[in-house]
Amino acid sequence: MGRPITLFTGQWADLPFEEVCRLAGEWGYDGLEIACWGDHLDPSRWDDDAYVTGRLELLEEQGLKVWAIAGHLTGQAVCDDPIDQRHRDILPDRVWGDGEPEGVRERAAAEIQDTARLAARLGAGTVTGFTGSAIWKYVAMFPPVTEDMIAAGYQDFADRWNPIIDVFEEVGVRFALEVHPSEIAYDYWTARRTLEAIGHRPGFGINFDPSHFMWQQLDPVAFVLDFADHIFHVHVKESVTALDGRNGVLGSHLPWDSPRRGWTFVSTGHGQVPWERMFRALNAIGYRGPTSVEWEDAGMERRQGAPEALEFVRRLNAVRPPDAAFDAAFSRTASASPSP
Repeated sequence: MGRPITLFTGQWADLPFEEVCRLAGEWGYDGLEIACWGDHLDPSRWDDDAYVTGRLELLEEQGLKVWAIAGHLTGQAVCDDPIDQRHRDILPDRVWGDGEPEGVRERAAAEIQDTARLAARLGAGTVTGFTGSAIWKYVAMFPPVTEDMIAAGYQDFADRWNPIIDVFEEVGVRFALEVHPSEIAYDYWTARRTLEAIGHRPGFGINFDPSHFMWQQLDPVAFVLDFADHIFHVHVKESVTALDGRNGVLGSHLPWDSPRRGWTFVSTGHGQVPWERMFRALNAIGYRGPTSVEWEDAGMERRQGAPEALEFVRRLNAVRPPDAAFDAAFSRTASASPSP
């Protein structure tokens, strides 16, 4: 098998896990990137043998495997400031508790540690997710923010996530932060600073999702090449921009399906990501992990988008690096090296 193609279940968590397994199996996916919300996975049951075995059996019945599980919602609460109604809406009661912010952060950190333990029990080597950020609120830069305040935010991230990554490395699982607005790393330079803040630990890397790069006018291919050693997982998701002089990149607090938005997510194959260049870059860096379809499109039914995206990614994955350089046939020596 080449790179496995998986379906991220985050946008399907309103359906029972068994139903999502059936759909993904019928469509022909290799596996699932399983969300730790809805009824899909419960990290608090990581040490429940019957629960873990039952989840693996549901996957096996549909010919599916699991390479990664997702802890985005709980991970968001580890560093976020403020903690507010948005978090109450996405967190389980056991993490929210009485809603006192520091208690929420501490319980979220403990749950992410259990998520690592659950991943290990399932045989999944990666947990994808968010970290939250104490300094995203400063992104507009007014009132003016000092460098000391920004540095304190990165130190807060390191202080909270180093003990979490201790557990990840102890159980042999890696955490892949999705570089994403509202996280401690949301673009090229903040990703670099985040890796530096946590000391380039082997248990902490990147879940690469190019959809968040397009509307920020960043080059996803350059990111893949420059962060090659840190890319642990890849999301296949699209976005489109419509910057007509009225619509801005900040979204204007408009709903996803509004034609007045400056950008929005669309189903894979319908956006502006330079997929062929990006998959050739993944080939170049030797990435062999999952290519996980994350369906998000306010204008398309997901049961249309998910199987369509699978066929799209299959075609991209079919482009393999050559065994020899194309110009080797012109050389008089059989040992001609591939072109750089």
